[in-house]
Amino acid sequence: MVSPAKNANLLLMFLLELGVLASVGYWGFTTGQNWPVKLLLGLGGVALFVAVWAVFGAADDARIPLTGLARVALELLWFGGGAAALALAGRLTPAIAFAAVYTVNAVLRLVWNQ
Repeated sequence: MVSPAKNANLLLMFLLELGVLASVGYWGFTTGQNWPVKLLLGLGGVALFVAVWAVFGAADDARIPLTGLARVALELLWFGGGAAALALAGRLTPAIAFAAVYTVNAVLRLVWNQ
């Protein structure tokens, strides 16, 4: 039986995934100088992140699932990208909080073999 804490950690992982997309979109829409650039960065950045995650990172549906160090590298780039997007958008405190929550989530997933 899976414990409620482990289920909560998996839910947190999903919410962090959504947080990455929101962070990248926020960065894009706050970075551009005019609406065409804002749309390109905001929607294009999210589309790029979605595509990468769908191909390599999606839990059970990845086209090319990564394991081991490749998976670690993907997660560091993916979630680090979300934190970096927040920092680049001028939201340093949320970026640090996002990175800290991801780190705790990753450690718990490792310890619990999730």
